[in-house]
Amino acid sequence: MTVKLEPGSVIAVIGSGAMGAGIAQVAAAAGHTVKVYDTRPDAITIALAGIGTIYSRLADKGRMTHAEADAARARLHGVSSLADVADAALVVEAIVEDLDVKRGLFAELEGIVAEDAILASNTSSISITAIGAKLRRPGRLVGMHFFNPVPLMQLVEVISGVATDAAVAQAVYDTAASWGKSPVHAKSTPGFIVNRVARPFYAEGWRLLQEQAADAPTIDAVLREAGGFRMGPFELMDLIGHDVNYSVTRSVFDAYYGDPRFAPSVLQQELVNAGYLGRKSGRGLYPYGANAAPQPVRTESALARPEFVGHSLEAGADGRQTAAMLGRLRAHGIDVHQRHSAEGHQHEAPAFHCNGAAIYLTDGRTATERARANRHDDTVVFDLVFDAATATRIAVAAADQCSLAAFNSAVALFQAAGFAVTRLDDVPGLVVMRTVAMLANEAADAVYQGVCSAAAADTAMQKGVNYPRGPLAWADAVGVGHVVTVLENLAASYGEDRYRVSPLLRRRQAAGKNIHA
Repeated sequence: MTVKLEPGSVIAVIGSGAMGAGIAQVAAAAGHTVKVYDTRPDAITIALAGIGTIYSRLADKGRMTHAEADAARARLHGVSSLADVADAALVVEAIVEDLDVKRGLFAELEGIVAEDAILASNTSSISITAIGAKLRRPGRLVGMHFFNPVPLMQLVEVISGVATDAAVAQAVYDTAASWGKSPVHAKSTPGFIVNRVARPFYAEGWRLLQEQAADAPTIDAVLREAGGFRMGPFELMDLIGHDVNYSVTRSVFDAYYGDPRFAPSVLQQELVNAGYLGRKSGRGLYPYGANAAPQPVRTESALARPEFVGHSLEAGADGRQTAAMLGRLRAHGIDVHQRHSAEGHQHEAPAFHCNGAAIYLTDGRTATERARANRHDDTVVFDLVFDAATATRIAVAAADQCSLAAFNSAVALFQAAGFAVTRLDDVPGLVVMRTVAMLANEAADAVYQGVCSAAAADTAMQKGVNYPRGPLAWADAVGVGHVVTVLENLAASYGEDRYRVSPLLRRRQAAGKNIHA
C-alpha cells in the first residue's frame, strides 16, 4: 500500500516559478532530496539561489538552525533534463495552466519515472480527471494544490480525479501533513473547494456595489471591521488582479453551465476592459501610487448616548447574536431593560428598542419590508458581526419610512457600545450577513455533493484564504435556521435561483442540528 513519503525520498518539482520554488523550499526543508526542472535553465538558477537566501534569513531569525539551513540547501538540485528525475518518488508539476501542456508533460514523465511513483499537479482550476485521462495509469495522478506563498500558506487541497487511487491520494495527504501543511481531501470538481466556495465573497460584494448599498471602501471596511475578514473583497481583488479574479469566476461559471450562483459581474468586466486591474496596473477599485489618497469610509457622526434601551425577551431565531450584542451593550455600561414584546406594539419582537426605534438583526429582508410587516415605521436593522465583544464597526440600515430621530437613536445605541456605525442603503441581507449566508450555502452544497467533508470545507477556507471562521462553523454560530431564513428572504427579494438553499442546510434545520453536530 502507498504510504507517505519518508524524508530522504526524492521529490521532483517541474517548474521553478513562484509556486514551484515554494514547493521545492518546503520539501527540502522537510528532509527530501529535491530535483527542480524547468525548460529555462536560468530560471532554475535564480530559484535555487532565492531559496538558499530564504533559508539563510530563516536561520538568522532563529526559525531553523544554520546547520539545518545548510543541509536543506544541499538537498536542492537543479536538473537539465526530465530524464534526471527518474528516481523521484513524487513528481509535482507547477507549470502553465494549460490542459494540453500538462497532459504532454505527464505522458512524458510516465515513461521516465518508476511504476510506483506518484504524479501530482499543482493546478488550481483544471480537472485532474481530464489531465490524467490519457495516461496509461491515471490512478497515480492526483492534485496537490498549494496556495501562494507556499512556505507561509498552510492549505494543500489533495484532489482526486475519477481514476485516482485512494491510496495515492492518502499518501499525498500524509506527505503534505508531514511537511507541516493542513491538507484536505476533495474531488475534482470545478473550483475544487476554495475557488468554488469563495465565489460569493466576491460576487455579493459586486452586487452590493452595483445596488449602491455603499461604496467599495465602505463595503471592505464593514467586512474587515465587523465581519473579521483580513481584507474586504475589493481590496483583495485589487491585490489578486481583476483579470485573474474575473477569469477564475468565468471559468467556474462556465464549468457549472451558467449556474447563476457563479455569475460574473459586469462591473468587474468593465474594469478589466478598461485595464484597471488593481495594484499591478496602478488602478483598480482603489488608486495606487505615491499620490494615492486614502479612501474615506462611510461612518455616522457621533451622537448623544440614548436615554432608554429595551430588550425583547422573545427575540427568536436570532437569539444567539442578540444575546452576544446584549452582552456588548452591558459591558459598555448601557442599562438595558428587559421586557416581553406584549408590552409593545410590534408583531415581531425586535432585538432592541430605543426611543421608539425597533431594532432587528437582519434576516434577509429589507428594513422597509420588515417595517411594513410589523406595522412599525421606525424600524432599523443591523448587520451580523463576527465577534460582538471585539468588533469595531457595525452596519445598519433604516426603513424608508423610518424617522431621522428614530434612526439616530439606533445609531447612538451602537455608538454607545463602542462601534463605529456605517449606514448602508436598505438592501436585503446587508453586507456581512448575506456574504456569510452565501459562503455557508456554497460550502454546504460542496459537502452535500460529496466534494469534501464539512471539516475540510472549513479548514480550506480558514487555511487557504484566511477566513476568520469556517463558513459551516459560522452557520452553526449564527444558527442554521437563521441562515436558511436569510437565504429564503434573499431569494424572495430577488426572485432568483442564485439564493436557493442547499438541501443540506434544510435537512440540518429540519433536524434541529448544527452542520457539525
